[in-house]
Amino acid sequence: MSPTLWTYSLIAFGGALGSVARFWFSGFIAHQSAKHFLWGETFPWGTLLVNITGSFVIGFFATLTGPDGRWLISSPGRQFFMIGICGGYTTFSSFSLQTLELMREGDWLKAGVNSVASLVLCLIAVWLGHILAMGINSTKGS
Repeated sequence: MSPTLWTYSLIAFGGALGSVARFWFSGFIAHQSAKHFLWGETFPWGTLLVNITGSFVIGFFATLTGPDGRWLISSPGRQFFMIGICGGYTTFSSFSLQTLELMREGDWLKAGVNSVASLVLCLIAVWLGHILAMGINSTKGS
């Protein structure tokens, strides 16, 4: 069955919500990092934390609403959230551009830390979201 105009509209609306959330959250984190973190605004804290939280949320939601999950969510509802909201919220392209800029500036340490931290922390976050949702799913009949 091919997607309907309604499904495309749901995904587009979810993407818009996710993009606005990313813009706000990464800006908030960048502002906070300038005051509190080791590398301030010269390290892409906002993008890193957006991608980590997005990875956690999609791992949690996918497991909680999957075939064995506690919540039954329709396919368009899952697409709205996982493709739309999570897809609009997380940002591999920003990560790539910011890492390239760090390399072009000769800041190989920050570029390496950003790359390794993004990969490792996002995988840990998606796993933790999955584990948390599995715990909730195991209480399904309770």
